[in-house]
Amino acid sequence: MSTAALVKRSVSVPARTAILASADLSFRQRVKEALAGLHWQVREAAGGAEVLAHLDAAPAEAVVLDSWLPDLEIQEFMAEMEQLYPAVDLVTVDGSCAKTARSPRRNEIHYALRRAQDADGAIWNSAPVISQPEDRAPAKYVSPVRPATEILSRLPEFIGQHPAMLEVSRRIRMVAPRNTAVLIQGPTGTGKELVARAIHRLSARASRPLIALNCAAIPEALLEAELFGHTRGAFTGAVQGRVGRIEAAHGGTLFLDEIGEMPLPLQAKLLRFVECGELQRVGENEPVRVDVRIVAATHRTLGQLAGKGEFRADLYYRLSVFQINTPALSVHKEDIPLLVEHFLEKMAEESPAKSMTQAAIEKLLQHGWPGNVRELEHVLERAWILAEDRPQIGVAEIEFGEQAENF
Repeated sequence: MSTAALVKRSVSVPARTAILASADLSFRQRVKEALAGLHWQVREAAGGAEVLAHLDAAPAEAVVLDSWLPDLEIQEFMAEMEQLYPAVDLVTVDGSCAKTARSPRRNEIHYALRRAQDADGAIWNSAPVISQPEDRAPAKYVSPVRPATEILSRLPEFIGQHPAMLEVSRRIRMVAPRNTAVLIQGPTGTGKELVARAIHRLSARASRPLIALNCAAIPEALLEAELFGHTRGAFTGAVQGRVGRIEAAHGGTLFLDEIGEMPLPLQAKLLRFVECGELQRVGENEPVRVDVRIVAATHRTLGQLAGKGEFRADLYYRLSVFQINTPALSVHKEDIPLLVEHFLEKMAEESPAKSMTQAAIEKLLQHGWPGNVRELEHVLERAWILAEDRPQIGVAEIEFGEQAENF
């Protein structure tokens, strides 16, 4: 080997990996080109949830953040990163979370950002965000250590500031970036489907479909074909083949509502799919491989059903890797005024706005709410109608109606 080749080899720089997070595709392209010129390999992410998914899949030396993330609050995301991946350097383009330490590696990223700035004339703060010393090894997953009572801001899907509701948001943020199976348990009317949709929205699968199936709403005889699909002629009335809900969710999320109502024979077939990722359409022998994340929900206590033999214990353990419990409205009654405001604003989108007297709110606070938030929404809709063209809803318009025996 020539002397020139030896010199060239000795000064070559090994590629490092950076994850570049921004909702702006053109911004990502400019920064990616600048980093590539400095021997960085770049993995792109459109938001914070996708960053966490990338880090969960493979280590990286640095994360470069735009000043705004479409799915997560930037300060909260930074705190989460420092807990989960303390060895990863964090750099923001506007220096909003800047620390004072500097290093050659971070200086390279800063230089790339300046190059991208020169490319389109954007004005960014010159100080990047720095989190850890340069000589730390690439990050591996570290379990977050934080008190159970830590309060994080709520997700937009949920109304209220009670700790039980904030805990729901916290757990959603923790699990959404991963492919972990999630079991949502809570009384009827507490927003379990909202939780499933929030998990999907914050996941790396957000651009793919979220397919929902209510296991209690479809007759047992048809549920298997609805879930797994069927071929033409597989059963009486099957005049053409059909893709099942699982296959339709390929690449995305499958939400199985009221999973506790699924018949035991069908649970066995679902268990096989959960274990190996393959399904068989009704009337077909060849398996089909499908990539989906399963989120299940039930108003029943699935562990107790499994203990009684009314639900397969092996399937229960597969589905309940991570649990989220939605609280009854009676647990967080102090959120009722905020919920009232939310629902009244929603109704005002279609007719003149109305307000509610303090006495009417006090009446709502005294109620037991066996039907939870869904019952509250219906009570408010009834009161809105009873108020006719009056601008204010009073005590007389608050009617709770007959309560169902199963509550």
